[in-house]
Amino acid sequence: MMDNKQEYDPVYGYVGDQADDTANEAAQQTTAQQATVQQTPAAPENADSVESRIRKTKRGAFIRGVIVGVCSLMAILLVIVIGIAIHTLTHGLGGTFTSDVESKVAFIEALIREYYYKDVDDETMTEGIYAGIVDSLGDDYSAYYTPEEYQDEMVDTTGNYGGIGASLQKDPDTGMVEVVRIFDGVPAVKAGLKQGDILISADGNIGQELDLDVFVHYIRGEEGSTVEIVYERDGEQNTVNIVRELISIPTIDHRMLKDDIGYIEISEFNLSTGDDFKAALEDLQSQDMKALIVDLRSNPGGLVDTCTDILDMILPEGTTVYMEEKDGDRTTYKSDAANYIDIPIAVLINDYSASASEIFAGAIRDFHYGTLIGTKSYGKGVVQVTLPLNDGSAVKITIAQYFTPSGECIDGVGITPDVEIEYEYSGDEDADEYDYYSDNQVNKAIEILTKEMGGVSE
Repeated sequence: MMDNKQEYDPVYGYVGDQADDTANEAAQQTTAQQATVQQTPAAPENADSVESRIRKTKRGAFIRGVIVGVCSLMAILLVIVIGIAIHTLTHGLGGTFTSDVESKVAFIEALIREYYYKDVDDETMTEGIYAGIVDSLGDDYSAYYTPEEYQDEMVDTTGNYGGIGASLQKDPDTGMVEVVRIFDGVPAVKAGLKQGDILISADGNIGQELDLDVFVHYIRGEEGSTVEIVYERDGEQNTVNIVRELISIPTIDHRMLKDDIGYIEISEFNLSTGDDFKAALEDLQSQDMKALIVDLRSNPGGLVDTCTDILDMILPEGTTVYMEEKDGDRTTYKSDAANYIDIPIAVLINDYSASASEIFAGAIRDFHYGTLIGTKSYGKGVVQVTLPLNDGSAVKITIAQYFTPSGECIDGVGITPDVEIEYEYSGDEDADEYDYYSDNQVNKAIEILTKEMGGVSE
């Protein structure tokens, strides 16, 4: 509680009645002391003793004056040193948090604690300050992660977590969270979830109101624990309780299709994806593969290094992508001539193919090394780096734009495929196995590749 009326100065803090009261109290004490001296009767003294006392008084006053002067000088020097240090930290390093800002933040905190109608959690408020700094960038891809959120982010990179086994995508216009893929044998399958379902909430946390990273945090949890999922299908809402299991995310699926056409689906680019792609490619080559379909539909991206490593297995020598920072510094990724494949290639993309997927598709297009089939990609042409902090939290910051080999930045634009065709599936959606020959985009790829091989697709 603030008992006295106070004014707030952004530099000096609280001033006003408290300061005036202190000054008045000191003045009253001085006046009282003076009155006491005047009322004490004077004792008779001889001239020598009076002169001696005067000399002692002057000498004591001089010594006290020197001491006060030295102390004052030291105090002034200390203030100057502190001021220089603060100025260096807040201004010399280009910081925003001057003493004015720090004082204002402290004052706002005091107002919240005084007047907000609910109790305030210190940690939540502090984390909110950190997140607010990053949010001020107005960048959809930069973010502050609490220690718990950062652990979830690391799961996306390593590919192991306790969850339900569904890959999700958030519509940038409506905010709806859609199931874009469900892995085989996972809790989501056992609960009856299907691709295309809209997830409304997880344990009461509304997906439409949260960033996808935050919403996923509520879906994941300790192995064996339960999460309540509300989802919508065909306009009707359903509720299921799903027991979380340890999920190892497979990012590569491959098989040989008819006419010796290999098929490799990449669901995401994480740490293990490169090795898994290499193994799949070698397996298909051992079966005398004549052409290749790479499926990047609904692939949200991932690690740029992994993506460019895979491109190096496919493409001949040349630049696969380059990144440019705000100061003009450029980082270039290249493929060499040591390993590449010389067969017809088709790449499937859709409006959920983003980031590293678009790097892949852009390189195939600019090298004139394959045919892009599907619908226009998402359009994320910027790159982030995640920087861990000492307390276990982290900051993800957009550091550069990326450009396809031809010099095009597709951020906010996307990549238009060579053959535009909307997805249609004519197979039984309730069947245990996906029928690739009922997928019209896969069939279009087979048709194009067969012609390039000099045959006729049946």
